[in-house]
Amino acid sequence: MAQHPFRIANYRAYWASRFATTIAATSLSLVLAWQVYGLARRSMSVHDASFLLGMVGAAQFLPLFLLTPVVGLAADSFDRRWIARACAALLLGVVATLGWLSWTGQISLVALFAAAVLLGINRAFAGPAYSALAPNLVPRESLPTAIALSSIAWQVGSIAGPSLGGALLAFSPQAAYGTATVLMVIALAAMFLIGPVPQPPAQSDHRPFRRIVDGFAYVGRNRLVLATITLDLFAVLLAGATALLPVFARDILHVGPAGLGLLSASMGLGAAVMAIWFSFRPMKREVGLKMLAAVVVFGLAIVIFGLSRVYWLSVAALAIAGAADMVSVYVRSSLVQLHTPDQMRGRVSAVSQLTISASNELGEFESGLAAWALGPVGAVVFGGVGAVAITLGWARLFPELRLAKTFDPPELTPTPAE
Repeated sequence: MAQHPFRIANYRAYWASRFATTIAATSLSLVLAWQVYGLARRSMSVHDASFLLGMVGAAQFLPLFLLTPVVGLAADSFDRRWIARACAALLLGVVATLGWLSWTGQISLVALFAAAVLLGINRAFAGPAYSALAPNLVPRESLPTAIALSSIAWQVGSIAGPSLGGALLAFSPQAAYGTATVLMVIALAAMFLIGPVPQPPAQSDHRPFRRIVDGFAYVGRNRLVLATITLDLFAVLLAGATALLPVFARDILHVGPAGLGLLSASMGLGAAVMAIWFSFRPMKREVGLKMLAAVVVFGLAIVIFGLSRVYWLSVAALAIAGAADMVSVYVRSSLVQLHTPDQMRGRVSAVSQLTISASNELGEFESGLAAWALGPVGAVVFGGVGAVAITLGWARLFPELRLAKTFDPPELTPTPAE
């Protein structure tokens, strides 16, 4: 029987750091978005303010896009623990600075967008380091359970973060930022508790550009990995509604910052329930078909959310979307990690993160642009329908995905460049 990841001290510290970071980061994202939209609405219409809100996603995506080749190589060449520690320290500095600016009344759109850029840089380095570090902390047979538990940390944090942020935001923005600062101190301390872990030795062949290209080439050659990564990219790129939640909370559902907190937490709630289920009952069969079905359900739930004018129905639709998204995340994460050689996990994780960020942060920009053209409701409904259409297309374009029965990979062989 596989050893449970929580029996391993290094993994427990990793999980605690990820959990605290997720609460802080999702709380920060909620407060930052609310402040951007609130400042914009002082002088702009709903459509124009929605577009500016979408630009927050673009500000986070651009540095991640530019840094992706470098950060994947860094995660394969340097101690992944120190990269994660540096990222936690950077995020700590960002939330502390925004808290101070809010406290002194100096918060501005310029400061908020600068923080968004720093968040993009932080995410660029943190994503591959965290993803590539997890398989080094547990035995291979324990990895699917470790991935499910890591997803629980993310999803439960995604529930607690927005809920906590919304409640504190109703009191004062500086209270939300102050709480996030304390959480990041905890996250940084937990990361320092992780002792030495096995990691492929740093490459010294003086061919960094070639090794960067190899990471992208590996994804292109492995059609199953390519299918799972790109399906998430295009489906969530179109159907990502989270960027527009401040618009729905303020001007459509009229529930204010407290209601925004629950809306933001709803997807995390549904995803956490599903992640807990997977931690006890790991998925074993028909993994490809289940991923495709989950993305269809995700798109339909987003359509319901866009059309709803009833608060509880909107919350329920987002919870269902979150649960369906968790199925997709679970399958994608397991396939990518188990089908990738350890010496390439940093670079492949960086490619995966680029597509995830494109679907999230760039999706926020797409949502803002679509809301400017179609209105918030039209943008969300259009995106949900588009996600369903993309899934049906991917089922035909990548038969490897729908035919994937289990997570078991073929025998991994080193690439010539390694």
